[in-house]
Amino acid sequence: MTWAISWLALNDNRKEYQEARKLLASFHDRYGDEITFIPGGYFAPMYDTRARNQQTIHKALQLISTMVGGGYRPQCIVAGFMDAENQRFLATEQGIHVCQGQIWSQHGIDNGDGDGGICYPYYPSSEHYLKPAQGAADFIDCVCLDGWTCDFLSARREGFQGGFNSRMGVGPIETVGNLGKTVGRKEMMDTTAMHFDRGHALNGFGWVTGIWEVSIGHDEDLTYWLQAVHDRWPDTQVMTEGAFGLDWRKHTPTNASLNYRFDAKGTGAPGSEKELEIEWFMNREFRLALLHDWTKNSPPMAIDFTRYDLKAEEPHGLQREWSLRNVLNQKGTRAQDKPIRLGQLSPEDQRRIYERYPNLKNRT
Repeated sequence: MTWAISWLALNDNRKEYQEARKLLASFHDRYGDEITFIPGGYFAPMYDTRARNQQTIHKALQLISTMVGGGYRPQCIVAGFMDAENQRFLATEQGIHVCQGQIWSQHGIDNGDGDGGICYPYYPSSEHYLKPAQGAADFIDCVCLDGWTCDFLSARREGFQGGFNSRMGVGPIETVGNLGKTVGRKEMMDTTAMHFDRGHALNGFGWVTGIWEVSIGHDEDLTYWLQAVHDRWPDTQVMTEGAFGLDWRKHTPTNASLNYRFDAKGTGAPGSEKELEIEWFMNREFRLALLHDWTKNSPPMAIDFTRYDLKAEEPHGLQREWSLRNVLNQKGTRAQDKPIRLGQLSPEDQRRIYERYPNLKNRT
């Protein structure tokens, strides 16, 4: 397990917080759990300056080392969202090379918007935290991880569009909390299967991550999920965020070889239409999503095409919108974000796609 503690919880001297800090330290000693810091309650770069966040992170890491003792230092930061400059700061000045730095596909929900990245590990560009580094000039040596593995069908939605929850997936809050134990737990497992079955076959590995606020409860649902995962996929490893990120970093020194593929049918849960199938293609140059009705064998429609070779820029001031959007975005919030056939993309965009995925020429 990876436990992330807030600034106030690190500094509150009430008895309950003192005991909580001792308990977390004992989890590290007994189980090897990772104890780390969460700056700004998932939305630090959206509501505080980069400089102030750096100061807070630096001080908090020192406090955590003291709290755990024995020369301990976390291998990652759990941040929700984290801007590119502070991921660079973690790598070059704090010696931390893993950051849970994006909430994939989030838009129109909670307190920050950040759609446009890729949902598996990558090294961010110095231009924008959601842009994979294109080369040595913009490379940040910090593995950026998603925090919430979501159902790909529900995740294409904007917030609570249509009365559905776009964050539905592995997390018990959005599944069991909203759908009840039977439907919710099934959705947790169905979303996991998107990665451990078809996703594993396409990518050579599957990775699922879930963050939830422990004060809300759902301990029994987490226990159920972990046991069910062990029973169905017994070779699954349960790793801390830092250990996983560093292991990925050891095998993947740059973004050059990134080529993630996902092919998922709807689970039938609310917002995940059983008759729809979504395919994702994610690499250093772009991400592409195709959607079609598999029961009617309808032609695929492109619902997202985000180019990463284009110049990107993060906000300079404080605001909730931190998305990376250019050609076509899955959320459909702009006038240009209408599903289109591949053959309706510009000749240049089609060339980029077919050079990497020539089989898609037959699906225009």
